Amino acid sequence: MNAERDLAPLAPGVVRALNDKLYEKRKVAALEIEKLVREFVAQNNTSQIKHVIQILSQEFALSQHPHSRKGGLIGLAACSIALGKDSGLYLKELIEPVLTCFNDADSRLRYYACEALYNIVKVARGSVLPHFNVLFDGLSKLAADPDPNVKSGSELLDRLLKDIVTESNQFDLVGFIPLLRERIYSNNQYARQFIISWILVLESVPDINLLDYLPEILDGLFQILGDNSKEIRKMCEVALGEFLKEIKKNPSSVKFAEMANILVIHCQAADDLIQLTAMCWMREFIQLAGRVMLPYSSGILTAVLPCLSYDDRKKNIKEVANVCNQSLMKLVIPEDDEVDEAKQSMTLPAEPTSEESLPKAEAASSGESPRGTSELDVTALNQLLSFPCSSERIQVTLNLDGIVQVLDCHLHDTSIGMMTRIAVLKWLYHLYIKTPRKMFRHTDSLFPILLRTLSDESDEVILKDLEVLAEIASSPAGQTEGHGPSDGSDARPSLVELHVPARAGQLTSSGTKGLECSPSTPTMNSYFYKFMINLLKRFSSERKLLETRGAFIIRQLCLLLNAENIFHSMADILLREEDLKFASTMVHTLNTILLTSSELFQLRNQLKDLKTPESRNLFCCLYRSWCHNPVTTVSLCFLTQNYKHAYDLIQKFGDLEVTVDFLTEVDKLVQLIECPIFTYLRLQLLDVKNNPYLIKALYGLLMLLPQSSAFQLLSHRLQCVPNPELMQTADSTKASAGFKRTAASNIDYTELLQHFEKVQNKHLEARHQRTGRAEQLDRRVVL
Repeated sequence: MNAERDLAPLAPGVVRALNDKLYEKRKVAALEIEKLVREFVAQNNTSQIKHVIQILSQEFALSQHPHSRKGGLIGLAACSIALGKDSGLYLKELIEPVLTCFNDADSRLRYYACEALYNIVKVARGSVLPHFNVLFDGLSKLAADPDPNVKSGSELLDRLLKDIVTESNQFDLVGFIPLLRERIYSNNQYARQFIISWILVLESVPDINLLDYLPEILDGLFQILGDNSKEIRKMCEVALGEFLKEIKKNPSSVKFAEMANILVIHCQAADDLIQLTAMCWMREFIQLAGRVMLPYSSGILTAVLPCLSYDDRKKNIKEVANVCNQSLMKLVIPEDDEVDEAKQSMTLPAEPTSEESLPKAEAASSGESPRGTSELDVTALNQLLSFPCSSERIQVTLNLDGIVQVLDCHLHDTSIGMMTRIAVLKWLYHLYIKTPRKMFRHTDSLFPILLRTLSDESDEVILKDLEVLAEIASSPAGQTEGHGPSDGSDARPSLVELHVPARAGQLTSSGTKGLECSPSTPTMNSYFYKFMINLLKRFSSERKLLETRGAFIIRQLCLLLNAENIFHSMADILLREEDLKFASTMVHTLNTILLTSSELFQLRNQLKDLKTPESRNLFCCLYRSWCHNPVTTVSLCFLTQNYKHAYDLIQKFGDLEVTVDFLTEVDKLVQLIECPIFTYLRLQLLDVKNNPYLIKALYGLLMLLPQSSAFQLLSHRLQCVPNPELMQTADSTKASAGFKRTAASNIDYTELLQHFEKVQNKHLEARHQRTGRAEQLDRRVVL
């Protein structure tokens, strides 16, 4: 700059001194400028004041020469000091050139700029608040300055500005939030520290309600929580903790819905601190907001369910996630199953724009397809109720389609842990209890994966799975029309088809008396028979499941459902089973369960007497399927005290192909006869006169057995049968009436025996075919 240039009203000596490289000379010039400006203030000469500021700004602070810029900065500070309380009238002109110098390459100049701005702000105090955003923007850059002196200077200015904001009640929070939202995503540690410190200050000011704008900055706060610096993480934890305290105090003013999906995202974070904090927030949100959180259930479940299988290293997260899961489940109530058209026409939430946009974000966070989201209004419930902490009435939508989709995906994911699978099944059971009508729209798509889950390694998972399947099979909602799939696109080509054979009346062979094969009671619905069909298909295709878990599954089902219906329907289905070997194995399994399980005590008693038409009907149905296995057929006759028919069957055994497996089953039957279940049978051996066919049948079994331990066991038992002559007493005729049991009426035993022969002939043909195929294969190998 040409020092001789006329820059009136600044004297030439002042101009030269401002351009000097020595700080002391520039300081002397600043004092002269301060004196000059004070005179103009006294004269109220605003035009000259503006002119001086303009010269210092344009000719010095924005000069190309570094010493001139330093002179300009100290000169502007001097002007501010001279102006005093009137500096507020010229703040824009004073601040802008100083902020420009914040970007200077020279660290010393940046420091002088910081010093000059400190003096300007110190004088102006509250008058600087209209310029707060530009000041904050400049300070946020200096906070990350590499020079420690500049950083130290900026911290002083920062503290001064915080004091001013704390004292004032004129802070423009609305205008500041966009800048805060932008700066909060900075990755620089110092900038993050600067941002968090300001958030803590603003939170502490009573007149500033930062909670209203929490949705704008919550995501950024969680990102800062993952910073590498422990100090910054701690500061962020404190800030989030303060916000959460305020939320608990004033839940009615909190915009829960706008923050729900932000929490969903961070509940899935890889960082443990972020995940735990977000999960704690989610827990509080669910408990405070209640059913307002229901529309975001699918996203919440996507985040929470995997956490339930965490090990002890993430025990805290697991415990909080479990509370979230339980609390969310309680929000689903029976009213969600009602479709009330009147509710759909009521007032929308206070902020429909955000509510409409959130399902899309939720879908993105939970992996839902856009199509599933678009169907939300069609298939989900609109439930109107009052917000627990507010008198404002809002509309709540249960996104059942989204929830079911998430649960279905987790069941299909083989990598998820046991506790997560159990939680998924608990959710399905809960939904079938609370919203059965709507859940049955999804049953056809859920049914195959529920069947596959029966092959799970965990007994607990299988038990919960059976509870869900039992509820599906027994729910009255399953009888209603329209329980098929709600959308054909949900079906998967690989799923097991739910195929129901022709009606039971059509399946029953003509001429059979008293045989009704398809169970029909008020507790069962159309899905019960589908379940039985597909369960047997599962056992047929997965023999290991039948061997290891078959008895366990059927016994549990007998506790959950009507045992008579289960045996009735399975016997009916097995009667038409084309795989005769499987049919024989399945009948043997069912028979073992029937004879030995404590769960079937009542059913055994019902069959033992055959007093009612229902019990006789059940016997006939079981008998026809039990014919797939000769020994089980005899054991059924022993159970039902049809000893003559048992003897007739054993007589037919001479015509059968006696194999090792056959003799093994006879051996097991002998062992069963010695069990408590057949105590009544053994006592009937005392009445030789009235039970001749029982004794004959047992001798028949004895003759079938080779000389083995079972032979010895049965032989010893028969040796204990008393001599009928010794058992005669005076009132033997009367006593015999108590023992004697007439054959059950309305049962055509001749026809049943013919059916037994027919079924066994089929088995014989099938065995010969298998043997023939095996011999052909052997010959091919030899050739």
